[in-house]
Amino acid sequence: MTRTVFCRKYQRELPGLAKPPFPGPKGEDLYENISQQAWDEWQAHQTRLINEKHLSMTDFKARRYLMDQMDRFFSGDDFDQAEGYVPED
Repeated sequence: MTRTVFCRKYQRELPGLAKPPFPGPKGEDLYENISQQAWDEWQAHQTRLINEKHLSMTDFKARRYLMDQMDRFFSGDDFDQAEGYVPED
């Protein structure tokens, strides 16, 4: 049976994540409050940011930047876009 959550991004009940995306309080918060749909969209957006901005995941500043962008993405605040990205119709 699929578990549902009240998604922070979409403000409605949607299927939730199967497990926390990473350990600790942040992972638990995402597990309890973010839908699978929102998480999948974040993963795609994060990949675009990493590629377009040439971020290295070994760089602490790059990881901190992505965590900030993730928080903004899920909360509805303005978040950075990949500069060369054009969404499909």
